[in-house]
Amino acid sequence: QVQLVESGGGLVQAGGSLRLSCAASGRTFSTYAMGWFRQVPGKEREFVAAIDWKSTYYANSVKGRFTISRNNAKNTVYLQMNSLKPEDTAVYYCAARRGPPGSLPEGYNYWGQGTQVTVSS
Repeated sequence: QVQLVESGGGLVQAGGSLRLSCAASGRTFSTYAMGWFRQVPGKEREFVAAIDWKSTYYANSVKGRFTISRNNAKNTVYLQMNSLKPEDTAVYYCAARRGPPGSLPEGYNYWGQGTQVTVSS
């Protein structure tokens, strides 16, 4: 069982930056692939980025602006978001899964409660 808690969301102007954190419980954090997703009301949950023990993966919409990283000693995964745009506004969720990372929400077993990111124009 893994529990995930996101933090770091907030209100930022377009062009600004935010860093999201996701703290995980448990002693096997390093064995999980981790992902970030986002969702706006009325739309499906959307893949943002994922990381396993050696590789990172990004949605085209955030490639070059967002960076996912992890610190296994701290059981934490991060999402550094730069050059933010109003269309990045969403609730951002952290997720964990066994096996290789994927871009489909259904493949993830554990989810955090989400953190709101709002980008003003």
